[in-house]
Amino acid sequence: MKQVNKDMTIREVLSIFPDSAAVFAGYGMFCIGCPGAQAETVEEACQAHGIDCEALIKDINAQADKA
Repeated sequence: MKQVNKDMTIREVLSIFPDSAAVFAGYGMFCIGCPGAQAETVEEACQAHGIDCEALIKDINAQADKA
């Protein structure tokens, strides 16, 4: 499976790994309904929400590996 990285848009991440929505939500990021998710990168979204980007990406990739 392709690994998620900070430069991918939220939309890209959700399209290659739909279950990542639960990981985003676990961090308080409800990206599915956000208009910014179409063009905002994971890094930009993390900065806007005060989230540790590396931790989020690590958790998304770990969840993807289980799928």
